[in-house]
Amino acid sequence: MTQALEAKQVSKRFGEFTALEEMSIQVPAGSIFGLLGPNGAGKTTLIRIINQITLPDSGAVFLNGEPLQPKHIKDIGYLPEERGLYKSMRVGEQAMYLAQLKGLSKKEANQRLKYWFDKFEITHWWDKKIQELSKGMAQKVQFIVTVLHQPKLLIFDEPFSGFDPINANVIKDEILQLRDEGATVIFSTHRMESVEELCDHMALLNRSKKILDGKVSDIKKAYKSNTFEVGLHSDNQEALAGELAQKFKVTPAYFKTIDEQLKLNITLDASANSNDLLGYLASKSKIVRFNEVIPTVNEIFIKTISENE
Repeated sequence: MTQALEAKQVSKRFGEFTALEEMSIQVPAGSIFGLLGPNGAGKTTLIRIINQITLPDSGAVFLNGEPLQPKHIKDIGYLPEERGLYKSMRVGEQAMYLAQLKGLSKKEANQRLKYWFDKFEITHWWDKKIQELSKGMAQKVQFIVTVLHQPKLLIFDEPFSGFDPINANVIKDEILQLRDEGATVIFSTHRMESVEELCDHMALLNRSKKILDGKVSDIKKAYKSNTFEVGLHSDNQEALAGELAQKFKVTPAYFKTIDEQLKLNITLDASANSNDLLGYLASKSKIVRFNEVIPTVNEIFIKTISENE
C-alpha cells in the first residue's frame, strides 16, 4: 500500500513538556485518515509539524516517499480549527490573495474561485467583508481557500465546526468527492460519528503517544465481543429471561420498539457462533430483533483512553 504521508519516530518537546514521543503513523494514499485523541494528546503538534509551522526535535516526516521539504507546502491544504481569515477584508479580495500565495496565477485563481462560489451558491458574498458573515458562512470561504490549489494532502481540523446539519452534510460530501478524485485526507475531530461516516483508517493519540492505529474496520473487529442484541416475543418472558441467564452471559439491552419485547444482550463464548444462538432462540421464542453488537468508534475511544490513563 502506497503511503501518502509517513511520520517516523517523531518527537517534540517544549521545555519540560513532551508534546510528541516517538510518534509513527502511516497515512495511505487516497484514504481519509482520522487523527483522534483527547485535548493535549499531541494532534495539533503533529499537524503543525506536517505543515512545517514547527520542526520536530527528532524523527522525520515523508510526503509521498520524499523527506518533507519547504517545496511541499504547495502540496498541502490545511484547514485549522482556529480560523485565520482577515475579518476586515472583502471575501473575494481575500480569497484571491490566499490563492495566489499558494502559487495560482490571478487568472487561474479567478476561474477556480468562480467554480467554487457558484457551486456553494455564494457568489453574492464576493464583496462582503468577512466580519459580515456568520461563522458557518466564513467557514465555507475558508474551506474553499483550503482546497482551491488542488493539494495532494488535505488536513481538516474540526471542519464541521460552526455548520448546521445541512451545510455539514454539504462539506462532508465535498470531502468524499475530493478523496474520490485522488486527494488524501487527514481528519482531526472530536465528533466520533464523523469518523464512523468518513474515515478508512485512524490513529488514536494520548499523552503524546500513539496507542492505537489501523483500518477502522479492523479495529472495530478487534474490539467486538461476540455479543448480540436480541428482541424476543414469548408467552412467559420472565421465565425465558431466567433460562437464558443460566445458559449465557446476559445483560439488559436498551432499544426502542413499538411493542413489548424481551430485550437482551447475549454474549457468547469464543467457540460459539451466531447460528447456534439463533437456532436456540428460535426454539424458545419468536425472534423480532437480532443484531451483532459492533463497538462504535466513540466506545473504542473511551475504552482505550481509559485503559491508558
